[in-house]
Amino acid sequence: MKQESIYNVANQKLQDFVNNDILDYERQRNYDLGVKNRKNVSNLSKYVSHRIISEYEIISCVLKKYKLRQVEKYIQEVFWRIYWKGWLENRPKVWSDFVKDCSNIKKHIGVDEAILGKTKINCFNEWVHEIKEYNYLHNHTRMWFASIWIFTLKLPWQLGAKFFYENLFDGDAASNTLSWRWVAGLQTRGKNYLAKSWNIQKFTNNRLSAKNLNESALPLDEFTEYKLEENITNFSKFNKSTDLIIFENDLFLRDRMKLFESYKNIYLVLLDNKLRKFPISLKVYDFKKSLCEDFCSQISNCQIIENIENQIFDELEECDVIYPFVGENLDFIKEFSKKKSLKINYIERKEDNYCKQFSKKGFFNFKNNIVKIIDHLGLNNY
Repeated sequence: MKQESIYNVANQKLQDFVNNDILDYERQRNYDLGVKNRKNVSNLSKYVSHRIISEYEIISCVLKKYKLRQVEKYIQEVFWRIYWKGWLENRPKVWSDFVKDCSNIKKHIGVDEAILGKTKINCFNEWVHEIKEYNYLHNHTRMWFASIWIFTLKLPWQLGAKFFYENLFDGDAASNTLSWRWVAGLQTRGKNYLAKSWNIQKFTNNRLSAKNLNESALPLDEFTEYKLEENITNFSKFNKSTDLIIFENDLFLRDRMKLFESYKNIYLVLLDNKLRKFPISLKVYDFKKSLCEDFCSQISNCQIIENIENQIFDELEECDVIYPFVGENLDFIKEFSKKKSLKINYIERKEDNYCKQFSKKGFFNFKNNIVKIIDHLGLNNY
């Protein structure tokens, strides 16, 4: 019996959420009711971060059933992911500095205790085990976790972001890195997020409590001012090669079937941990591999490449690449193409390109353009 495609699984989750729970989202979304009760959120993040289902398809699906004013908070939350990606594209040095910091910061006993869940804060320890067992954490809880890590345990935010990136199914360079910076008070300068005992108790329905938290800490500061970087990458509007490289963080098929069929060979690169700057847990790697296998089962000219030293690439002089955004995969393909003298033509989605122009400032500016974006991209009838 043929296994159901992962896209169908993700789409069914979306349909269930849209039909049954989305109208309660704004009122209920901040509650972490435990691993057995996630009806107040969509549970789509691990699929969206790999674009099994795209942000634009989600928005379109929701707006086919509801008016924007009815579901505005949920639509904004989906657009946050697009905004974070665009913001980091405009300031890629934030990512490269984060990578350097993780290599340069000396690990100490406090970090070891934290990632083993052996601190004196019981709820924090419980969240560590939840991350390792389920590779997921509720968004509000991620904020509490990051705040406790930074301000109560006084650990480097970079190593906390690294821990998330390595262990969450939805680990994403932009959303993860910039969310940790936001909690620290670096993303919105001078405005940090502080986890408070009453807040944890209230929004876990008294399941959890925390004592002795630093609830009055000042925001972190940094000397670097990250300015906009213009004309970072040149993109192709059409395919130039017979060969295509894609990565596991953009596997959305529905709008690219004709494009994929136009290639002789498609190489789906899943980086081995030896090639990663942030080696991911075995469970996360296996999850990514299952997504790649599902993708290749639907594309006849596609093969998964885990060993990038494969001789196939020695024969290529030019290759198209589905643009993987600022992050681990983009770092890799830039270094690899330089090493192999491989000419790269990046292909970018028109939707991502359009949204990027509104991601140069804070989210308030982006939010003011959401209606314009929806109309321009035709997301009411995508």
